[in-house]
Amino acid sequence: MSNDNGLIDAIKSHNPFDRPLVVRSQDIWVTGFPDVSSLNAHASDTIFDAIEIVRTKQQPVIGITIKAERGLGKSHLISRIRRRLQTDGSALFVYTSEINDLNRIKGEFLRNVANSLKQIGSQGMSQWRELATAIFNEAYNKTFTPDEMVRHFSEVLKVNSKVVEHWTDRVLGIKHDIENPDIIAAILWTLSSNPSEERYAINWLAGQELPQSKADALGLANSSAQDREAQAFSTVRQILDLISDYKPIVICFDELESILMCNDAGFTASQVTAILAKDLYDKIKRGVFITAMFPQTWTDQIRALKEAESVTDRIAQKTIELTYLKSEDVIVLVSQWLKDFYDRQGVTSPNSVYPFDEGKLKELGKERPMVRKVLQWCKENWSTELTPPLHPVESAYKKELAAVESKIQDDIEDKTKLANALRFSFSTLVGQILENVQITEIVDIKARSVDQGYINFKIVGQENGNVVKIGVSVLQGVSGRFLQAALKRLIEYKEFDLTRGCLIRSKKISSGTKAKQYLDILLSPHLGGEWVLLKGEEIKPILAITSVLKARHDYELSEAQIIDFTLQNRIVIDNNLIHEILSDPSGQIPEDAIDEDT
Repeated sequence: MSNDNGLIDAIKSHNPFDRPLVVRSQDIWVTGFPDVSSLNAHASDTIFDAIEIVRTKQQPVIGITIKAERGLGKSHLISRIRRRLQTDGSALFVYTSEINDLNRIKGEFLRNVANSLKQIGSQGMSQWRELATAIFNEAYNKTFTPDEMVRHFSEVLKVNSKVVEHWTDRVLGIKHDIENPDIIAAILWTLSSNPSEERYAINWLAGQELPQSKADALGLANSSAQDREAQAFSTVRQILDLISDYKPIVICFDELESILMCNDAGFTASQVTAILAKDLYDKIKRGVFITAMFPQTWTDQIRALKEAESVTDRIAQKTIELTYLKSEDVIVLVSQWLKDFYDRQGVTSPNSVYPFDEGKLKELGKERPMVRKVLQWCKENWSTELTPPLHPVESAYKKELAAVESKIQDDIEDKTKLANALRFSFSTLVGQILENVQITEIVDIKARSVDQGYINFKIVGQENGNVVKIGVSVLQGVSGRFLQAALKRLIEYKEFDLTRGCLIRSKKISSGTKAKQYLDILLSPHLGGEWVLLKGEEIKPILAITSVLKARHDYELSEAQIIDFTLQNRIVIDNNLIHEILSDPSGQIPEDAIDEDT
């Protein structure tokens, strides 16, 4: 054994394998796990070849399906693709794994496109800014970099407030297939050095309704919720076609099996997404589609579609199957993880797999394991002098909490995600007494189709011997007509069988509007409703534990383990937001509500 005390101390103090061994959606965008390029090299080589074929215009669109069991490295592979594209700039990259509403798949995909293009591209700025710069350079025959373009935009805007309008007109002179000029205007606004203007432009591109004052300031038209869903596919197609004028677009669909629901027509997430990919394939100018799924999903769901041939002919022009590890792969994998660890610790090990026995690792390789099993074995066999083991949910929760911290500005505007997180949180409290309310069940609101989607769920319980039924409506990231429609329903206690309405929102509701009239009725002594102020710090742990729940199969955790961790750590029961929803209503408008116009 080595006498190097630094090496021994490093091994005793930290287990590099004691972390969530799952690549989640947030890991796609960062350098997370060590990438062992020889693993599944056949798959990444096939994908890079396809990107080159499309880039050089030998073929306009290629669809690739990756089939692999859980844990064989689908998301590792996609992360490798993303990192290569970020380095060489040969294509822009869109990643879709999070779908909150399968009935609005086109709007959900548009949101994923907008969020993906916010990520840093090959030139050190967002992919949106790369696209905006390419559009401007073509229209004006310039060679600005995105960094130079942001400075140029700022300088011109100081002397000409109509600069975006003028630039848009110039671009439309060469982009005759753009149906909605506002798409060009919004993309150009992403060059603004004012974070608020950039953010509202991207929100508009993501299909969100903007506060009217912001829409007016940017010169962008607001549409109704119904119109936005109807327009989403057209908006996506126009954005993707703009990108295709300069670079291929690589679109990845991943983690579809983690979405455990169907749409109103009975189609699963994988089926809905496959049909969307087929429709996109037929409409876009240039791109590579990558769809990752389990072999059983392919057989039982995709091949079962009525239009199966039409779908598979497009999304699976090339099919890639990922392989289990061999003995030499196990050695390479473990060596790479250990090299990263020892380099960070600044110590040198006696051999590439120390402190493990190479013979044992090779024996493990004879079982043809998957990557995750090897890393789990390393975690369990690291050292006998480790600190007491963590709760099995602990590392997953910390990982998801860090992810939430990094994107809370987006998450706090996603009313569906917020509502799902709150619903799960309250479900863990059934049988508990909080704020004098004994919670008995959490139920959906029974409503006609025209009334659905406005009140998210109902908390049923007993309070001082009386039945209480609290309708919870998360009205974040919405304004205008949707806000008005939701508040109108939240005060209709008899129609929706409520004893109290609870609005959850962080932003003010403008005076002189119909929405404000409904709000006043909700907060009146007659109805005794409540406005609970949404705060980022209070919703973060709730979003994080809900993300663990959604990814429990990837983390190899049970729902019971997650609920046990939630209760042990009092994540929900001590959360102030939860207490406020259940507490006696104050009938007041929160003083700290944010003014959207500031």
